[in-house]
Formats: sequence, C-alpha cells, structure tokens
Amino acid sequence: MASDSAPINLTHHFLIAMPGLDDASFARSVVYLCEHSERGALGLVINKPSDLSLKGLFDKVDLSLGREDLQQAPVYQGGPVQTERGFVLHEPLLPPGSADDETPYASTLQIPGGLEMTTSKDVLEALSTGAGPRRVLVTLGYASWAEGQLESEIAENTWLTVGADPAVIFDTPVGERYDRALGLLGLQSWMLSPEVGHA
Repeated sequence: MASDSAPINLTHHFLIAMPGLDDASFARSVVYLCEHSERGALGLVINKPSDLSLKGLFDKVDLSLGREDLQQAPVYQGGPVQTERGFVLHEPLLPPGSADDETPYASTLQIPGGLEMTTSKDVLEALSTGAGPRRVLVTLGYASWAEGQLESEIAENTWLTVGADPAVIFDTPVGERYDRALGLLGLQSWMLSPEVGHA
C-alpha cells in the first residue's frame, strides 16, 4: 500500500485552477509546471496574454524580431513573481537523446517530458535572426510555491492536475486552453463546482 507521505512530482504537468480560485493572477488559469521537487515548484501560466506583443518585447530589448510567425504573438503573464523578467518555454532544438544533448543557450532548464525553459537573452537573439526554437511561449514573470505549499493547495481542492500536452501550449488558441486542459481529464468546466470542498 502506498504511503500518503510519498512525494509527488508534477514536473511537466498542468495545474488547472478550480472555479473557487479567484486570485487575479490565477483565476481560470492553466499553469505548466517546469519544476517540482521537495523544495517547491515553479511554473508558467500559459493562458493569460498581456497587452504586449512579442514584437513589442523585442523592441524594448533593442532586438528586431526576424520571425514573421511570432510578430503578433502575445507575451504572457507567467505569474506574479519577477514580472519584469522573461521566460521562454520552447521545444528543444535537438531531439532528446541526440549525441549532443546540450542546449545552445546559457541558461536553460531541460524539463523531463520534452520541453525546455530558457531565461537567458541568447534565445531571444536567436529568434531575432529568424532562428531559435520553432515553437515558443514567452512570459514575463512566473509562479512559484514554497516547500509543501503546492501539495497543500492541491489537497484543498484549489487545483486539478494532469500530465501536460504540448499541443495545448503551442497549438490551441489561448481562449480554449483552459477547456482543452480540462478535457485531458475528461472534464468540462460546467462539471466543476465553484465551492471548495467535497461533494
């Protein structure tokens, strides 16, 4: 029988906000967890676009954006922590297991499950030349939880969790991401009660 205190690892999972969560940063949010360990968790909200476009962001950091497909893409509000700092969630440039498995960027977290998150400016410089990862989601800020905090919030019915599907991040229109993430659990939003607690 499994112990109740066995640590859970939700890296490469979505956190889906329950209807009772009315915090402005997280209401109806889908968070992609980049890292989760006994020390805490770090994730990026993937469905809250800001008013800033990627072209606008590149203008602010004195780079041109050499990718037509990204000009009008929004920069997302990744969470309430370090909202002036950029985070780039992207597909790896090299397939997993290739001979040279090193990322070309200075500061990249390789997320078990296949995505990467880069915080160094060199990924933006690559995009500015028309290169870089094919599919990207750029946020300002991130979400974080201290040791045991996320587990407590899940136990309080604040979040649903499900294994992440990159198609929800990169291929789904932003307005549909919440419902698509719920769909991974076989749920629809009308099925969820805004009341916290148990039926």
